[in-house]
Amino acid sequence: MKILVTGGAGYLGSVMVPRLLQAGHEVVVLDNFMYSQTPLLDVCHEARLTIVRGDARDKKLVEKLMKSADAIFPLACLTGAPLCAKDPVGAQTILVDAVKLVVDLSSKSQMIIFPTTNSGYGVGEAGKFCTEETPLRPISLYGKLKCDAEKAVLDSGHGITLRLATAFGASPRMRLDLLVNDFVYRAVYDRFIVLFEAHFKRNFIHGRDVAKAFMHGLKNFEAMKNEAYNVGLSDANLSKQELCEEIKKHVPDFYFVEAAVGEDPDKRDYIVSNAKIEATGFKPDMSLSAGIAELVKAYQVLKRNQYANI
Repeated sequence: MKILVTGGAGYLGSVMVPRLLQAGHEVVVLDNFMYSQTPLLDVCHEARLTIVRGDARDKKLVEKLMKSADAIFPLACLTGAPLCAKDPVGAQTILVDAVKLVVDLSSKSQMIIFPTTNSGYGVGEAGKFCTEETPLRPISLYGKLKCDAEKAVLDSGHGITLRLATAFGASPRMRLDLLVNDFVYRAVYDRFIVLFEAHFKRNFIHGRDVAKAFMHGLKNFEAMKNEAYNVGLSDANLSKQELCEEIKKHVPDFYFVEAAVGEDPDKRDYIVSNAKIEATGFKPDMSLSAGIAELVKAYQVLKRNQYANI
């Protein structure tokens, strides 16, 4: 197929694009390289790869690139609650307007697979798993905008949305601000962390398994289209306290303690069921433990602070 990936040089895109190329697809990446990193260098030799430096909000450019696409992956995003709060106008135009642009310019024959976030569930009910039928109650601007974009994709009649758990793992476009990535970095270099509201839970998924989920949706598009799917590790609905306990298995002298006062600015607290996508045949490959081990090694390579979104 011919596939357009906006934001294809990002944390998830730079893992996904090589996989698409390995599967024999032609890939066009549209990215503004806003973080000044150097992803995709390892696949620039691929004749089936085209890289366009540009903005996913540029209507003329997007229209031109979409004309020959069989599938579009709109990954361009200001990712995370802090970054969206810092630039609400940019968040609106990139997270929602750029996705609606793709929907408006697309034909019914073009597949749209869009990554949203399970942070749209906000604060769940204790002991009750959030399914795709659970009402969305986002508590951050990021979550609200992602929900708006998801609705546009599903209303198009030719889209799939993947409600991603919190991603983790090494990537050619690395991020240190993701929860697992951040905690492991602190364990490796600081050897301690102070937790706020350590009982808050969320679900996790490795970036390579996100790429696998996109490939799965592409292969099974007709059977899966017009639906939302939670994508996470079913054995990794963990609190921050439990996550630290898992990290300590890999970094034995890691010390963590919960603060007696103070609160986490990110109020997400929920557990998630991934049964719906698992019923379609999808199964993640990377465990949380394997991802932590990967990160411990990755942090021997890098020790810098430019790999965060904010």
